[in-house]
Amino acid sequence: MTDQELIEQLRAQLHRHNYNYYVLNAPEISDKEFDDMMHRLQELEAQHPEYHDDNSPTMRVGSDLSSNFVQVPHRYPMLSLGNTYSEAEVTDFYNRVKRALDGEEFEICCELKFDGTSISLTYEDGRLVRAVTRGDGVRGDDVTTNVKTIRSIPLILHGDYPPQFEIRGEILMPWESFERLNQEREAREEPLFANPRNAAAGTLKSQNSSVVAARKLDAYLYYLLGDQLPADGHYENLQAAARWGFKVSEHIRKVRTLQEVFDFINYWNTGRKQLPVATDGIVLKVNNLRQQQELGYTAKSPRWAIAYKFQAERALTRLNKVSYQVGRTGAITPVANLDPVLLSGTIVRRASLHNADIIAGLDLHIGDMVYVEKGGEIIPKITGVDLSARRIIKKKKVRFIARCPECGSP
Repeated sequence: MTDQELIEQLRAQLHRHNYNYYVLNAPEISDKEFDDMMHRLQELEAQHPEYHDDNSPTMRVGSDLSSNFVQVPHRYPMLSLGNTYSEAEVTDFYNRVKRALDGEEFEICCELKFDGTSISLTYEDGRLVRAVTRGDGVRGDDVTTNVKTIRSIPLILHGDYPPQFEIRGEILMPWESFERLNQEREAREEPLFANPRNAAAGTLKSQNSSVVAARKLDAYLYYLLGDQLPADGHYENLQAAARWGFKVSEHIRKVRTLQEVFDFINYWNTGRKQLPVATDGIVLKVNNLRQQQELGYTAKSPRWAIAYKFQAERALTRLNKVSYQVGRTGAITPVANLDPVLLSGTIVRRASLHNADIIAGLDLHIGDMVYVEKGGEIIPKITGVDLSARRIIKKKKVRFIARCPECGSP
C-alpha cells in the first residue's frame, strides 16, 4: 500500500471512529488505539504535504497560529425566535397557527432549547466548507478553523446528502468541560465563566484553535436549509441529517395537539436536569416546510416557531456574612455566605455578588432573607431580598470594602 493510500485509509477510519464516539456514543476502539492512528496520520501528512486536505481528521487538533475573523454574509438571515415564559402565550401561538392555516391540519416539532451559541455550517459535496456565527443575523464571523476542532461536527458526510446545504445548530460546552475549565481558572486566580453559554461563546472566538480543541466543545444541529432538501418536513430532514453524520437530539418529538405540547414541556422542565449540556427551554416549530413559508416572518422572527423558556429556579435563605476574594490581578469579588439551601439539585452555601453596584442596588443587610437563583448560571447569584422578613431590629448594612482585605491598600 502506498503512503497516499494509507493516508486515505487512516482518514476514513478516523472519521468513522470519531462519528461512533462523539455522535453515536458507541466507540469501537480504545482511546489509545484512536490516538495511535491519529499520530500515525499526522506523521504521514507531515512527510507528504502534497496530500494536504482541509478536512483531514488531524485538523481537529487545532493550530497555534492566530488569525482575525472575517465577516461573512448569511445566505439565509439568522433570525431570533420569539420568547415566552407563559403557557398562555404558547396557547396563543398554537391558535394563531391554526387560524392562519385556515383549519388545515398541522404538526408541531418539539425540541429542547440548547443554551449555547448559534452556528451556521455550510457543506458542499459532503464536506464542511464554512462555519459562521449568528453575528447580527445578516452577517457573522467565519470561525471555520475553530469549529473543525469540535469532534461532534462532521468534516465529511456519509450517505445520500444534497450537493449543497446549510445546517444550523448550537455550539455548547458540556457541564463536565465547563466545571473543569472553571476549576483550572480558579486555580490560576482568573475570573470564572458565569455559565456554559458564555464559556462556549468565548471559546469559539479564541484566536488560538488549539485552545478551542482543548476545551472539548460539543454541538447539536437543529435546522436544515437548502434548495434540495430530502423531505418537506422539518423533523424528517433532521432524521436524514442524523444519517449523514450530524449530532441531532434524540429527544425531538412531533405532536399534533396542544396537550401533547404541554406534556413535552412539563416533562423536560425537570428531565433536562439529567442532561450533560445546558438547556433553558423548549422550541416549538410548525413541521411542514410549505406551511412554514405560508406562515412567513415578522421583521425579527418566524411566525411558525416560538421558544418557551423555563423559569429560573430560586430559593430563599439567610445571608450570614459577605467575604471578599482577591484575585491575582487585584480584582476584588464579594461573595455572599448563606445558610445551606437546596437549589437545582445541589446544596448552595455561597453566591456571587459581583461588584459594589450590585450590593448597593440590593440594599443588603446581614441577616436578610435573600432570593438565590441559578437559572442558566452555574454560579448562584442573589437576585432579591424578602423585605417582609426584615425585622425591626437594626442590622448591619452591607457596604463594599474600602481597603484590600489582604494588604490594606485603598
